[in-house]
Amino acid sequence: MTESVSPVLAAWSSFYVMTGSSAAALTGLMFVVITLVKGEERLEGARDGTATFSTPTVVHLGTALLISALLCAPWPSAAGPAVVLGLIGLAGVAYVLRVMRRTQQFTGYDPDLDDWIWYAILPFVAYTVILAAAIAFFTLPADAPFAVAAGVLFLIFIAIRNAWDMVTYIATGGPNRPPPAA
Repeated sequence: MTESVSPVLAAWSSFYVMTGSSAAALTGLMFVVITLVKGEERLEGARDGTATFSTPTVVHLGTALLISALLCAPWPSAAGPAVVLGLIGLAGVAYVLRVMRRTQQFTGYDPDLDDWIWYAILPFVAYTVILAAAIAFFTLPADAPFAVAAGVLFLIFIAIRNAWDMVTYIATGGPNRPPPAA
């Protein structure tokens, strides 16, 4: 593993510039969404809901941005990105497990199967793919960026879907929406 990994990652630089820019822009939009939520006095448990649903979405986007920036660096060998990606993957898996526990304890809303899939299971899969990519950098450094790309894109698409879910939940009034007119 003494060969330079820079040529392998250089081929991916446009991809990571695009995903990093997208993740950064979407993170900014999440701040706007959170500001709108803060103004919503009618949603009970908004603080717990933010910690359970909104914060993980920002974390996923931040992770995509971090990985995109890290893989644009001129690494001298595959060991550097492998170790960093491994730590990010492990931290992501641990974070998702924490989010799952928080979701189970959340009383302001009863998460359905769709929520569990998009807020817990799919992020767990994405971080596991990133962890697997870290391991692949040691054995298949030319193929590992494909797995990283899958994990990063997965996190971005999960975050987009979850941000949309939160916005529509807020727009419809959440659990305190008035009953339909007769």
